[in-house]
Amino acid sequence: MKTFLALVMLFHGLIHLMGFAKAFGLAKIDRLTVNIPWSLGLSWLLATLVFSISAIALLLKKEWWPTLAILAVAISQILIIIYWKDAKYGTVANLLILLVSIPSYGSYRFQSRSLKAARTQWVQKIPKNTSVIYLQDLAHMPPIVQKWVLASGVVGHQKPTTAHIEQKGRMKTDPDGRWMPFTAEQYVNTRSPGFVWIAKVRSFPFIYLDGRDKLENGKGEMLIKLSGLFPVVDVQPDDKINSAAMQRYLAEISWFPSAALNENIVWEAVDSLSARATISTENLKVSGIFTFNSEGGMVSFETERYFGNDADARLEKWFIEALEYKEFQNFTIPSKCKVSWKLQEGDFTWLDLEIDDVYYYPNLSTVPDR
Repeated sequence: MKTFLALVMLFHGLIHLMGFAKAFGLAKIDRLTVNIPWSLGLSWLLATLVFSISAIALLLKKEWWPTLAILAVAISQILIIIYWKDAKYGTVANLLILLVSIPSYGSYRFQSRSLKAARTQWVQKIPKNTSVIYLQDLAHMPPIVQKWVLASGVVGHQKPTTAHIEQKGRMKTDPDGRWMPFTAEQYVNTRSPGFVWIAKVRSFPFIYLDGRDKLENGKGEMLIKLSGLFPVVDVQPDDKINSAAMQRYLAEISWFPSAALNENIVWEAVDSLSARATISTENLKVSGIFTFNSEGGMVSFETERYFGNDADARLEKWFIEALEYKEFQNFTIPSKCKVSWKLQEGDFTWLDLEIDDVYYYPNLSTVPDR
């Protein structure tokens, strides 16, 4: 589909060369029966160039391609209206291109604005001073948690203030639904509970769901838009979404294990290979159980979490299984995870996730504008 659209834009753009050739007498164009002044001839050439650049950008997976495509359609359609008798059928191609490029533009705008806001937010709020983690800092933890923190490699390194996590994977919204691929970027405050997760989910070719999941000051939010334009889900802070967002943060400390040492997290041994972690803020407290293997690698996390955001949403077991591990900037963390709901009617695995890269920063202002 992507290749087809790029070919349509290239071919449609090249057709505009006829107007340029007619204006400058470069060729005899019988199809164009009206004289074209040189000023408008340059506009026909401009349409060709913009369509061509947009098509190449699409093939190269540049997210800004729809901006150029919409501009090219605008130039083209103005010329078509001026020379309607000879060029009216070009409107069909323009409508086809708009049908795809407008939703893609909405998605691009949602993603770029959300990422810019996330970077600005963290730059302003995350402290610049850092400290080094020492072995004695682990003394208050259960032995298996100490083993995990040691195995993760954080001892002897600076304690990050933020993590920037790049992800990909697939998800589905109900047990009988189809898998939808996604990519995501997440910014996390590793000192106190807070994150912004910005995802792009491909529901159909050229049709995306753009989502933003957020935890700030103990309050969770969720916003999902179709093609970045039409709200599908808009969940504002309440007790259910707040606790769910905090539980997510707690589970994900396995990706930034230095957070296990934060003062607002209390650890209690359950048995020799598992421990309960409880994280608290002024108005909220949640907990979950981490299970580890004998080498100190995280095996799973589970907690009772609200299944859905409706008024009648019930608590169900939310289970994360670590499948593979990888080292990022000296920290060894789970790089592939499977997330499931343990429902009465059976397990519902709704998320397969893989981490592409993680950037840990003492000061987020050093993050490049990716």
